[in-house]
Amino acid sequence: MELPCFVLEDERRILSASGMQAALGIAQGGSMRAGMSRMELFAAGKIIKPFIDNELADRVRNPVHFRTPSGNQAYGYEADTLVMLCEAVLSARDARALQPQQMPIAYQCELVMRGLARVGIVALVDEATGYQQVRKRDALAKILEAYISKELLPWAQRFPLEFYEEIYRLHGWDGLDPASRSKPGYVGKLTNALVYERLPDGVLEQLRTQNPKDIDGKRKFKHHQFLTDEIGNPHLEKHLSKVVGLMQASDTWMEFKRLFKRVFKVPDNEPPRGRGSVRI
Repeated sequence: MELPCFVLEDERRILSASGMQAALGIAQGGSMRAGMSRMELFAAGKIIKPFIDNELADRVRNPVHFRTPSGNQAYGYEADTLVMLCEAVLSARDARALQPQQMPIAYQCELVMRGLARVGIVALVDEATGYQQVRKRDALAKILEAYISKELLPWAQRFPLEFYEEIYRLHGWDGLDPASRSKPGYVGKLTNALVYERLPDGVLEQLRTQNPKDIDGKRKFKHHQFLTDEIGNPHLEKHLSKVVGLMQASDTWMEFKRLFKRVFKVPDNEPPRGRGSVRI
């Protein structure tokens, strides 16, 4: 079974209400009560209610209202609510309280619990041994290996002139030449915020380590010279084409920022990542 899931900004793990209902096989039709969701109606039923504690009842009555990455409004429940609900249904089954038509729901709950048990034992071992931290480091190492080249690549034109032309146009910098190699320092900070920070987490930090600033505050090489030709630079170029397209579709810098944040899922309160960047 598949359940749509999300992690909110406050780190709550959420399962969609419709996904939980479908996974458990709770009927879509049937009688309804005004102001009650299908999940709440099920939990409040006279057969299941004795096995539902106050915390679970409160959760079912008050689903989490949130926005999906696509911007749609949705309702869901904290992920462990599914476990709590399954336990209640299985307790009702063990007490022989379920009606025959509710037995398929108990079967679905059993499938859920068995599946979570298999995943859970691995997570418990990882936590007890500290391997979850090793796993995180290994995952980062694999990302850096894919994106960061072992050798310094020769310089190539990775940033199209249109990228700078559009930045200058949207800022109204009519007196500056976007083709000039001498650019305002603010352009470099924008480049980090719009481009390099959108690469996987950890990549920009590694680029800054391998390409440090000298005593004059300048870098000897371009960051993209440290990206791999197989993955790093192709990702960079595809990203740049999207950014330039959004700029060309905008009449003002504020309009571009709204489009950029929506397309690349940038939260409104995201802070700059270091001194060499700015807040979008």
